[in-house]
Amino acid sequence: MVALKELNEVNRREFVEVLKGIFEHSPWVPKKAWTYRPFASLKDLLEKMIFVVKEATYEEKLALIQAHPNLGTRLEMSKTSVEEQAGAGLNQLTAEEFDRFSLLNKQYMEKFGFPFIMAVKGQKKTAIYESMQRRINHHEKEEFETALKEIEKIAYFRLEELLKNRGVNMVKERTVSYGKGDVFAYRTFLAPLTGVKQIPESDFAGRRNTVFGVNVKIEVGGQKMLPSFTEGDNSLVVATDSMKNFVQRHLGSYDGSTIEGFIQYVAEEFLKKYDHIDTIKIIGEEVPFEAATTASVNGLTQSDLVFKHSRNEKAVATIEMVRHGETITIVSQSSGVLDLQLIKVRGNSFVGFIRDEYTTLPEDSNRPLFIYLNIGWEYEDIEDSTGSAPHSYVSAEQVRDIATSIFHELETPSIQYLIYLIGCRVLERFPQLREVSFQSQNHTWDPVVENITNSEGKVYTEPRPPYGFQHFSVTKEDLENNKESNETMNISK
Repeated sequence: MVALKELNEVNRREFVEVLKGIFEHSPWVPKKAWTYRPFASLKDLLEKMIFVVKEATYEEKLALIQAHPNLGTRLEMSKTSVEEQAGAGLNQLTAEEFDRFSLLNKQYMEKFGFPFIMAVKGQKKTAIYESMQRRINHHEKEEFETALKEIEKIAYFRLEELLKNRGVNMVKERTVSYGKGDVFAYRTFLAPLTGVKQIPESDFAGRRNTVFGVNVKIEVGGQKMLPSFTEGDNSLVVATDSMKNFVQRHLGSYDGSTIEGFIQYVAEEFLKKYDHIDTIKIIGEEVPFEAATTASVNGLTQSDLVFKHSRNEKAVATIEMVRHGETITIVSQSSGVLDLQLIKVRGNSFVGFIRDEYTTLPEDSNRPLFIYLNIGWEYEDIEDSTGSAPHSYVSAEQVRDIATSIFHELETPSIQYLIYLIGCRVLERFPQLREVSFQSQNHTWDPVVENITNSEGKVYTEPRPPYGFQHFSVTKEDLENNKESNETMNISK
């Protein structure tokens, strides 16, 4: 087992031998990084190796990129690359898929002079192929930098796996963070959102943003703030009141039109302002308003001056950024809609479940179904999330309308199947998304009067406090499987 202490003490040859596989066929990276010993942490070790790459010549960087194998090919590659590609299913391509990957790889190589590189851990082959299709349209300089960033991600995964196999936890660092919640900010006449892609399930065409409300939670961190916890030294503490003012005032200078764009803008500006802060996480929840109805000479119309606080559901977005030296990297981004509450009064069943001595729930072939839904989604390209290119932006309103449309169409055998089909439809309508995730709850009412004379109606009351819930994520592989299943059913019919 090689721990950090030992890595700080071994000679250069042993150091390189342990870490030679972190950067594909490029032992010169750990060889140069060895001179930066001692390393304060395993994260520090990785950052020093990344620094070595950043300081390398263009020729060295190009050689590092070219050392990587083409994804999906059957060429010689390192053992680590083989395992990574196998994890993404690239070792099980059909003949047709292999030909498609090979052709796109060839076109990519001919255009840029280096192979397509992507950190494939946790990815599916369909998402990888779609990313290749999108990135082949980029400029060479942009792809060169993207390839290096993907190599940094690959290095992180490889170092994490190496040390895990050797019994070392790579990210065992003390948590040091603090922040401010319930930072409400309202702006009138923000730039409108226009030009969004139209879909059959929704009439949403954009937002006027006459009233734009957001509730922000901001959390910042970094080891340099440790003395504020252990010694009471506040010399590097940004007061949470200052955080509140920073968020609110930057809503005045934000020139975009979405929550996603706003919180990314605030996060970037905050890290630029306070260079001792290493991490930042911001969650922005919509405070929804909609136009009130007013009488005019033309009849009832929507007011452009009066708005009402509305709806249970609201849009939400989260972003996390990390500073590595002078580089600021987006670690994760997600969008979503919260607290969507839907009831369908008939056409829902729940039968065929396990019945044993603990079962008291009766089977029901036609019940009302009252559900709460939180729906989240992640983009293949994070830049699509900001709304700067509206046609690639996915609005919470459209996802909400897809959910209600599927709920209406489906004879619902279970909530599980319902959210699966909603996820597949969202991915079908918006191929720029990577994944759709769900947190759902069953709050179906309890019956009080089940037979009313001359009526199909019933009387219900609130359900008892225990409620059922589900967590599930839908991927592009699910979408492909669902398409194949539907085609098979249509053929059989």
